[in-house]
Amino acid sequence: MKEIVLATSNDRKIREARAGCDHFDIKVNQLVIDIDEIQHHNPIEISKDKAKKAFEITGKPVVVTDTSWNIHALNGFPGGYMKDVAQWFSTGDFLNLVKKDRRISFTETIVYQDSKESKVFSQDYLGKISKTPRGSGNSIDQLAEFDGYTLGERHNQNSTSHDSKDYIWYQFAKWFSER
Repeated sequence: MKEIVLATSNDRKIREARAGCDHFDIKVNQLVIDIDEIQHHNPIEISKDKAKKAFEITGKPVVVTDTSWNIHALNGFPGGYMKDVAQWFSTGDFLNLVKKDRRISFTETIVYQDSKESKVFSQDYLGKISKTPRGSGNSIDQLAEFDGYTLGERHNQNSTSHDSKDYIWYQFAKWFSER
């Protein structure tokens, strides 16, 4: 059995990684470390920087993931700043910002880093902002809806936002299993 180390404290990210990696018999080990994230409009640059820092801290092959959000009515806001914005804005604040165009998307980026290479996987996912908060989690978890369920509802179901074979972790796990 192959193993990876995923540097994150986010339970949702661990659940998604395990759902994709299980298809290829890859064990996902969680490593909780404090990584100072750069502020950048490009989600790939944020993820690559996090992976480099995680590798420098651990000295071992490591995987990081980062989610960048795009509210279409707000010209891509908040991008890579969602972690802070979701703590700052309530569900009502988000709903007040999007009256007509409720589209929301996120870019999930995964970076594998070891001493010889940095491998990037990135994919966009389109959804909508629910008219009412549903489920648990932070403000955006309760509003971001994909395939009829908010992330917060999926969290309550101990599930992921997308089918594991349609999610970026499946692509990563396929590549990693063939190394």
